[in-house]
Amino acid sequence: MKSQWMLLFGLLFAIIIAIFAVFNVAKVPVDYVFGEAHWPLVLVILGSALLGALASGLFTIFRSVKTTREVKHLQRVITEKESTIANQQNEIAMLQKSPELAHEVMDDSFDAKK
Repeated sequence: MKSQWMLLFGLLFAIIIAIFAVFNVAKVPVDYVFGEAHWPLVLVILGSALLGALASGLFTIFRSVKTTREVKHLQRVITEKESTIANQQNEIAMLQKSPELAHEVMDDSFDAKK
């Protein structure tokens, strides 16, 4: 259904552009740094619109790539943190099973702080 609406919108836009082109065929001067040319007004407007769309698209692609890289980095950080948490939970479970080992570990860590 969404693609049908997009097709309908595209056709409507093409018809509007065609009508616009018929009414704007007058030639206008376009000044370049190295010279001047006379182009139909509709081509000048469409060219400007296409350049604007290209610039907008490139900006969107740049932001998307940057966001994707950031998401991948943060997923790696999350994976590392989850691994650390799992290791610590395993240590806690092991220490809870054998209280003697827990006291030994605590004594070792207490001695290491001195």
